[in-house]
Amino acid sequence: MMDTATLLTGLWVFAARICDVSLGTVRTIVTIQGRSVIAFFLAIVEILIWIGVISTVVTMVGDRPILAIFYALGFATGNTVGIAVERKIALGFMILRVITRTAGKPMADRLRGMGQAVTLFRGEGMRGPVDELYIACRRRDLKKILAAVNEEDPESFYITEMARDVRKAIRPQSVEFTGWRAVFKRK
Repeated sequence: MMDTATLLTGLWVFAARICDVSLGTVRTIVTIQGRSVIAFFLAIVEILIWIGVISTVVTMVGDRPILAIFYALGFATGNTVGIAVERKIALGFMILRVITRTAGKPMADRLRGMGQAVTLFRGEGMRGPVDELYIACRRRDLKKILAAVNEEDPESFYITEMARDVRKAIRPQSVEFTGWRAVFKRK
């Protein structure tokens, strides 16, 4: 039987591990993207939380071995939460290459109408002429862009890759602001 103090300590360890491992996951991803300032501050917070957790667990695990289970569960859950958080905030840029046999110009025009910069190349595919659309976009815009691509040509082929460094990004101009950003953008 577990006493209340052990349960509360275990829940604190579990929650704190979720926080520090989630921060570590996001920190690793932003480090790979070259965002060293963000990674620096995330690392500080991550380690401060970790020191608090590990000092608690190390001093108490001999008497309360169940804390090791809370620690492990927090670690595993933190990985999953960290990946979900990073996908939600979608920092960084992507390169999207779209190959289409039938809708190159209309697709490029539609994406440009959405405020997205697009470069259109003519090429030769296995079955004849194709158009390649080359797009450097924010990761958070990728889903919206792919939806437009699929509406224009459901048979199109696309490839995405992470863009580590982008010299000059053209952000979509036709984005309507919502939430707190809309308040500051009113004229």
